[in-house]
Amino acid sequence: MKKLILGMILGSAAMMVSCGPKSVAVTGPKYTSSEQLAQGKTIFENSCNKCHGLPNPEKHDDQGWIKTLSRMAPRAKLSDDQHQMVYDYLISVNKK
Repeated sequence: MKKLILGMILGSAAMMVSCGPKSVAVTGPKYTSSEQLAQGKTIFENSCNKCHGLPNPEKHDDQGWIKTLSRMAPRAKLSDDQHQMVYDYLISVNKK
């Protein structure tokens, strides 16, 4: 009986953690140095191009890129810093 109760508690805790809010790594611009923007461009070209053609940076405004990258960065297995650098690169070349 104790094992059953313990199993139910652990199962419920695991479900609560997995269904909790996801952190958003990017909320706005952070990196502005040419080195970091160049890194962002390289990460964008190498990571995003593995699964699909590269989107035009003008496809989204700044908030649109936050939403898109929040969805795509985990799929590309980007760290929070890589995610930020890609975002900062995209908004630096975006004319919107």
